[in-house]
Amino acid sequence: MAKFKHFTLEERVSIEIMLKASLSFKAIARELDRDCTTISKEVKNHIMFKRTGSYGRPFNNCIHRLTCNHTYLCEKSHCRIRRCRFCSDCSKFCSDYKAYTCDLLSKPPYVCNGCASLTKCTLEKAIYNASYAHDEYVLRRSESRSGITISEDEIKRLDKIITPLIQRGQSIHHICVNNRDLIMHSEKSIYNYIDYNLFSTKNIDLPRKVVYRPRKKLKNHFKVDKSYRIGRTYQDFLEFMKENPDTPVVEMDSVEGTKGGKVLLTIHFVDSQFMLAFIRDANTSRSVIDIFENLYLELGPDTFLKLFPVILTDNGSEFTNPKAIEFDRQGNRITRIFYCDPSAPYQKGAAENNHELIRRIVPKGQSFNSFQQKDISLMMSHINSYSRKKLNDQSPYSVFSFLYGAKTLAKLDSELIKPNEIIMNPSLLKY
Repeated sequence: MAKFKHFTLEERVSIEIMLKASLSFKAIARELDRDCTTISKEVKNHIMFKRTGSYGRPFNNCIHRLTCNHTYLCEKSHCRIRRCRFCSDCSKFCSDYKAYTCDLLSKPPYVCNGCASLTKCTLEKAIYNASYAHDEYVLRRSESRSGITISEDEIKRLDKIITPLIQRGQSIHHICVNNRDLIMHSEKSIYNYIDYNLFSTKNIDLPRKVVYRPRKKLKNHFKVDKSYRIGRTYQDFLEFMKENPDTPVVEMDSVEGTKGGKVLLTIHFVDSQFMLAFIRDANTSRSVIDIFENLYLELGPDTFLKLFPVILTDNGSEFTNPKAIEFDRQGNRITRIFYCDPSAPYQKGAAENNHELIRRIVPKGQSFNSFQQKDISLMMSHINSYSRKKLNDQSPYSVFSFLYGAKTLAKLDSELIKPNEIIMNPSLLKY
């Protein structure tokens, strides 16, 4: 039996073929001279999900899809599909919609490759594809061999241990020696984390460290697991929009003040040019997730699904946990996230252009540290009340209100500013 060897592309192709032939994991393992648990892990770790329907039927994963009698829920003037069970958009507006996942996917082989009903099924499919699995494996292998990685929760845990002891004048060596079982990281790693400003303590708090000349370091200190982009690239976004041309798009980005200070998260609704902005203490993925969880609770599932069907963003490290935003705590999908190509901000140009209005009020290089969320909400109310030529001289506030209602605007803490009272310079936030 093969041991300690990675799967090759040829072996993955064999797995795909045998899954399609409905062979069990044990049978596949015998053919490839592997352990059946290894085959099981390989399949489960590289499942590709597809939201496709069947011949003549669109994707529909509602539990009532076979008995539903609703008609014309999507209220689209061009929609000629009377029965909503045959429409791919009506589930977004249906109050009876409840996502359903095939029970067969909870047990081996965990995928639909060999299912006899695959060509007739309208549910979300779980597919093992050899090329997809191998590309994902190569990417993860490459990422695991470069840079350093540490979770945000682990950073917080270490910070609570190390920072108080450093403030007592203890050295990193003394701390690591006497707290080895608690810290469980090497002394060198702790120094690296402090260098990269992951902790509350800084190099200036280490008396001996500041007298040494720092060594030259590579610019890219951290590895970012880029496997999250698989199935979410800009090309995937274009294909999705081609299949769903009437889906409104939301563009998401970050706006920095000064390095290491507070950061804005901006959410731009392309169809109305309406923009939300939220202040964050640090540019972390957790802070982005918290904002969307609060929006989901404040707006409610129906309104959230209507406002955020598709989100397009860049490749910033704060956006590297898309699944935490795409699914609620019960595992139901509530949005879709796609990523622009690297170094291609023009692909979400609407948000970038709107940032120029923010810079009129908070010039580039000025810190956000003195601002609270109420200040940012005030700034965005003025910006969203500002008339736009592209909107036929209407304001984004007015267009958004027409599309989604005044109640939604109230939940988003946005108010209409009278045209002659709008301030679009730094004096707005100076008290």
